[in-house]
Parts: sequence; structure tokens; C-alpha cells
Amino acid sequence: MSTVKKVAFLGLGVMGFPMAGHLASKGFQVVVYNRSKEKSEQWLGKHNGSSALTPKEAAIGCDIVFACVGNDDDVRSVVYGTDGALNGMQEGAIFVDHTTASANLAVELSEATKEKGFEFIDAPVSGGQAGAENGVLTVMCGGDAAVFEKINPVIDSYAKAVTLMGDVGAGQLTKMVNQICIAGLLQGLSEGMNFALKAGLQPEKVIDVISKGAAGSWQMENRALTMTKDEFEFGFAVNWMRKDLKIVLEEAQRNKARLPATALVDQFYAQVQERGGGRWDTSSLVHLLMHD
Repeated sequence: MSTVKKVAFLGLGVMGFPMAGHLASKGFQVVVYNRSKEKSEQWLGKHNGSSALTPKEAAIGCDIVFACVGNDDDVRSVVYGTDGALNGMQEGAIFVDHTTASANLAVELSEATKEKGFEFIDAPVSGGQAGAENGVLTVMCGGDAAVFEKINPVIDSYAKAVTLMGDVGAGQLTKMVNQICIAGLLQGLSEGMNFALKAGLQPEKVIDVISKGAAGSWQMENRALTMTKDEFEFGFAVNWMRKDLKIVLEEAQRNKARLPATALVDQFYAQVQERGGGRWDTSSLVHLLMHD
């Protein structure tokens, strides 16, 4: 049973907003911080808790400080500086970063927290906005096993699977594998759905049949039909996917992993952005084929 009572949550975007809400609904004392004060007020209108004007203020007296923001620099902006979380955390507190960021940042944060007597876990998530809202995210963690055991029951508030993948940075590296697999899968699904339309097949029937076999996937079940209807105004945005793939490709240069298909799909996403689809769902790859 968790002894954690008070937690902070930094970042109330499409993921952080519901994640912090699940913590509050499970009985934790939650202090939220968001760059936009209005978002904090919206959150307080729906959940029990309190808000802070700075990450430092939010972190004071908390057992765990969670962050879920945009990128490496966004994480640094809530961690460091006079008003950063590190200046408000108490000895023995744990900083958990849910942001999809670089493995290098995870190592940097681990060292920075250790210097101050705190603990750190990198814990990127998969499952998207729907997963966050329904409390069924998959969480990939990197860090010390004893620290992981302390945060595990708390993260269970919004997750269906929480796994320690290895040392600090292993969570971020696992999330990179996740994004590599999604990128390639979506390109294949885009080509398949476009082929089905060109061949005069009924998309619903095609999806119903092949989703039950070896081609089946979450993306096919949840995105294939909307792809054939040119519907992309939802889900995980192309802009964020490109941010993630940039991290992946930079890491691949370091570890010498060959990612030819991932690099190609990243360029396809760049073309979607050029068409004004930066906020479209990642399934919008099919738009390049249907409107070439």
C-alpha cells in the first residue's frame, strides 16, 4: 500500500489534465501547475485539489512531483531556476517525468535530483488522450527499482500497465521503440486503406475481416475507417509525432541503429505539415496518398 499522500502535477495538457484528475479521484492531495493559469482554474472546476503559481510552489511538501509537458526544454523550464520544482522539493521526494523526451535528459535530471537529495524516474506514457482520460495508459519507466516500487501504486491511478524497463533513460528508449513501431504501422495501414478504396472494396468489410488476422492492430481498429473518410481532427497530432521522431532519429545516430523506414515516414509527416495538417492525427499519412 502506498504511503504517498501529497503529489504535484506540472502540465495540464490533453494528457496531464486527466492524469492529475485520476490522482485526485483516488484520494491523493493534488497540487497542479500549468503555464496558463486558466487551465489550472478549469481543472479545479472539475476536481478536488489546489493550484500553484510556480513549479516550486507546487512541489513544496509533496512526496512525488509529476511532470507531463512538451519537450526537453519545457521540462527544464519547470525543473530548474528560482521558481523550478527542484527548489521546492523536500528531501527524499521523487520527480517523475511523463514527458516524451530524450534519454539524455533523463540522465541529466537523474543527476540533478540526486545532487539535491531527491529521486528520479523517467516514465513516458503511451495510449494517447483517450488512454489518459480512461485511466488505461501504458507507462514505461527507467530508474532505481526501490524508487519504482514507491511510485508504482500511485501511477496505477491512470495506468493499465506500469513497467520498470531498466536504469534511468530506459523508459524513454522504450517509448522510442513504441513510436518507431507506430510510424511504420501507420504507413502500411495508409497504403492498405488507399489500395482498398482504389480497388473498389468496401472499407468497413475489409477492416472487419483483416483486423481479426495477422494484420490486426490498435491503429486498424481505431483509425482505419476514419482514414478512409478523411477525418483527422482528433488524436495524437502530427506536430508531436515529428517531435518524437526527431528524438528517435537522433538517438539512432548515437547507437548506430538503422531506421530507414522511420526516417522516410518522418519526411512523409513533414509533407502533411506542409499541407496544413500539423494538428491532424498521425493517421493523416493516408492524406498524401488519397490526394496526391
